[in-house]
Amino acid sequence: MIEPHAPAPPGSPPPWAGPARLPVQPSTGRFLVLACVFVCAACGLVYELELVALASYLIGDSVTQASVVLSVMVFAMGIGSLAAKRLRWRAAAAFGAIEATLALVGGCSAMALYAVFAWTGDWGGLWASGPRWLLVAFSLTIGLLIGAEVPLLMELIQRIRRQDAGGAVADLFAADYVGALVGGLAFPFLLLPLLGQLTGAMITGAVNAVAGGTLVLGLFRRDLTRRTRWLLLIANLAVLGLLAAAAVLVDDFEQAARHAVYGHDVRVAVQTGTQEIVLTGGTKGRPLALFLDGRLRVGSDELRYHEALVHPAMNGRHARVLILGGGDGLAAREVLRHTGVQRVDVVELDAGVVRLARRDPALSKLNRHAYGDPRVRVTTADAFRWLRTAPTSTYDVVISDLPDPGITASTKLYSQEFYGLARRALAPGGRLVVHAGPFATRQRVFWTVVATLRAAGLHTAPYRVGGRDSGFAAGPDRTADASRAPRDWGFVLACADARPRLRLDPHEPHPRTLTQRALTADGRAAAATRIPGLPASTLVHPRY
Repeated sequence: MIEPHAPAPPGSPPPWAGPARLPVQPSTGRFLVLACVFVCAACGLVYELELVALASYLIGDSVTQASVVLSVMVFAMGIGSLAAKRLRWRAAAAFGAIEATLALVGGCSAMALYAVFAWTGDWGGLWASGPRWLLVAFSLTIGLLIGAEVPLLMELIQRIRRQDAGGAVADLFAADYVGALVGGLAFPFLLLPLLGQLTGAMITGAVNAVAGGTLVLGLFRRDLTRRTRWLLLIANLAVLGLLAAAAVLVDDFEQAARHAVYGHDVRVAVQTGTQEIVLTGGTKGRPLALFLDGRLRVGSDELRYHEALVHPAMNGRHARVLILGGGDGLAAREVLRHTGVQRVDVVELDAGVVRLARRDPALSKLNRHAYGDPRVRVTTADAFRWLRTAPTSTYDVVISDLPDPGITASTKLYSQEFYGLARRALAPGGRLVVHAGPFATRQRVFWTVVATLRAAGLHTAPYRVGGRDSGFAAGPDRTADASRAPRDWGFVLACADARPRLRLDPHEPHPRTLTQRALTADGRAAAATRIPGLPASTLVHPRY
């Protein structure tokens, strides 16, 4: 006769969850488990932030990349927690294996993403989206592994000293959340500036492997068979060896990947606290190119861009000029060509760009040593924050030489509030000129900039200038199809008093690439594509 199965009374431990045989006192063991929870939580958040930061640099649009990483990772954590329920009967061995895998995947994720971007990003077709798919794959895998940690750690805590579930959960999540805080602060203030994204991820993986391996092989070794102990030891040593080898070779890897992206003519590669600066060419007759965070900012066609940006705005009084951005000194070079300029204020976020523009022989020659002119004064500051305290009604000309509005980090610099501050800084009759990104390929973005300027109380005169470099720009703008690469720039000239006229000052030095006839035609061509009814972009509701 088969006896009916009687359910276990509420709160009773499962048959495999007997007291753990620890080499230390239960209180010490419990503290060590919570310390491991703390370390693992810090490492998990570093992996997450590292994926968001690297994806924003390589793919662009930080809001989208952060949303993808966070949503996929949180979803995967839930699936991982459910899957870990089946592993609780061997919680110590399962936790050790998961931590070794997480250390390897998380520690190598940054290098793998960068490698795919560098060597396959310009292949076109499905390969062009390779970094995006790999980002999702890493987010999913890391999320699954992090999610599996919590049920297993809960099981290990309960095996040390059985307590009510609410108290155990409170202790576990307290250590988890504090660890996440430490990891979240360590990434931007310690790991990123001191070690960089690649080495920082590898060090984090090594810490993760040591913490997980030490806990399982040290505290719960009596729960493991001899074979399992050796397997976990070999696995952790292999992970640490791979991470150590990658860390030793990371400089060579970065150099090879940089050459794959920028070519073999890289002269300067600097990671400042703000961005990566790469300078290629500029010697032996080779054209100079300046990349900021992978985007081509100065190329062989820079003269056409800077003349179109500066000269139409200088038609009129121009004794005091404000340049927002333009740390390369090239906009200042064009301003200084005009007579009557008494002072030029340059507000640049990254002091590293200005330092390079002062000291690099090729770049300083290109900007005609603009920073050596006593009329030029540089302030290292965020343009938006600086404008909030800028003197009112001061500048005859304000030049906004900023990255494209489609870049998330630049969105606030193309907002109605920003243009309101710029308008306040204009003297009566002063002019504001804005670089509004590519014209032909992003017309809706361009006309949103115009609508935003109008919402700030400015009269506008939009225009476009062709002749942009046809080669791809590295980074988020990279494309294998040269026919789709941006080939023009869009600009907007604005004035608070009346609609400005698109004219070059006939009494000033003539631009070498821009004529009055061409400027008039470019203004008409831009006006013919107007998209009416677009809303303005604001800080709380960006439209780009």
